[in-house]
Amino acid sequence: MLLVLGMAVAIWGLGALVGAPPRTRGVMITCLWLGVILLHALLPAGHPLRQATGETAVPWVMLAGAAALAFAYFTGVGWLRRKVRARERETGARDEEGGGRLFSEAELDRYARHIVLREVGGPGQKRLKEARVMVVGAGGLGAPVLTYLAAAGVGRIGVIDHDEVSQSNLQRQVIFRDDQTGMPKVFAAQASVAALNPHVELRPYHRRLTEEIAADLFAEYDLVLDGTDNFETRFLTNRAAVAAGRPLVSGAMSQWEGQVSVFDPAQGAPCYQCIFPEAPAEGLAPSCAEAGIIGPLPGVVGSIMAVEAIKVITGAGAPLRGEMLIYDGLYGESRKFALARREDCPVCGGAA
Repeated sequence: MLLVLGMAVAIWGLGALVGAPPRTRGVMITCLWLGVILLHALLPAGHPLRQATGETAVPWVMLAGAAALAFAYFTGVGWLRRKVRARERETGARDEEGGGRLFSEAELDRYARHIVLREVGGPGQKRLKEARVMVVGAGGLGAPVLTYLAAAGVGRIGVIDHDEVSQSNLQRQVIFRDDQTGMPKVFAAQASVAALNPHVELRPYHRRLTEEIAADLFAEYDLVLDGTDNFETRFLTNRAAVAAGRPLVSGAMSQWEGQVSVFDPAQGAPCYQCIFPEAPAEGLAPSCAEAGIIGPLPGVVGSIMAVEAIKVITGAGAPLRGEMLIYDGLYGESRKFALARREDCPVCGGAA
């Protein structure tokens, strides 16, 4: 059997040396394979040629099957890529006439795994490129959210945070580096996103989110993600998102456990304050600095938030509207339960 494989390698190598096209070399190797199959079909058992080529034809038939599957796979992928590029060129011409934005060849390669997904495809990737997403907080949850939204090709990402990178952040906020200690988080995140994906724009806002700026800021974006760690900012973010009619993807975590939900009263779902009408009493919800947190947990919860954001933008699947997902890292469990609106909610009780 090794003899035949060696002959196949020699045919391929010599063909490459003389400039034979891959298709011709493939035909020659196929002829070699057919010859081996004929030997096993015509010669009696125990014949020296049969023994020299593996004694039985079964391995050669299995090898041909595996080669056929591989050929079908790569042919299919190539066909899908050509189809996607043809569609993008066709829609790109229309977009160019209308002043829209086009995908470059580099972007098509970068987002190929999205484009071949039935639930996303070219239209979904185009919606991601045209999307404007505001991320409140560049800390534990903001780090994976920013990383994956930028990698996914969200065209414009805003991030607001007043804090600076500290050594204690690096245990879980993996978007930052040791040499960025003392740097404002939003600018450190901007540098990381630029290095990750030059095709997206990250707008940094190095300040606190306040009542005075929240309404105007959120009006510039289509979707809001909240990864903050205090109820005052969460309530403010929720009020501003509801007032602007923007969906809010909210995440929270402590120690080993995290939660994610999509609050969207405009689509009939509750808002954040429907579920959490008041901040808990002091000491009942300790901060990460007080209670501790396992390092990878923000990556898990933040990645779920990024998935929910992509689903909202592209229309794929069923976002967590009116539902909350709880992830327990200590015991490797997750559970989901329904959330209901409160008609007496001071933020969204009168919403349609």
